[in-house]
Amino acid sequence: MKTQCSSCPLMTAGFVLGVGMGGFIDGILFHQILQIHNMLSNIIFPDTLVKADINMFWDGMFDAFAWIMTLAGIILLWKAIKNESVPKLTKVLVGSMITGFGAFNLIEGTLDHHILKLHHVVQRALYPVQFYWDVAFLVSGVVLIIFGCYLMLRSLKVEI
Repeated sequence: MKTQCSSCPLMTAGFVLGVGMGGFIDGILFHQILQIHNMLSNIIFPDTLVKADINMFWDGMFDAFAWIMTLAGIILLWKAIKNESVPKLTKVLVGSMITGFGAFNLIEGTLDHHILKLHHVVQRALYPVQFYWDVAFLVSGVVLIIFGCYLMLRSLKVEI
């Protein structure tokens, strides 16, 4: 017997929106405002104009990914709210967005900071400090996922 999750379309939309918004927060805050790293700054350190241009291009590609994810999330959200069988629960939407943001931090941090070593959260810091910031970024992802899931489960009244 197949059971359906009536809130799943809303959770999916929120999760995808959270991934996109997490990408925007990373790109805008860390890449542009604080300027503590660029997309490839561990591989191509932006100490010349040419290297800064290369990093800026890949920062733009990263922002394009965030934009596409946000657009996809908006489309999914529109479909979810137009579907009368989907309950419109604010905590489910917010919780799934926070979970998506946390998943973004966890996946992007694991891939870019630890596996591919494209950049560190604080690129110009010495190694031990870089490592601690990279781990803190991963921990923030886990904390956001736990909090987002808690909000969703609480709203759906699921026993934890």
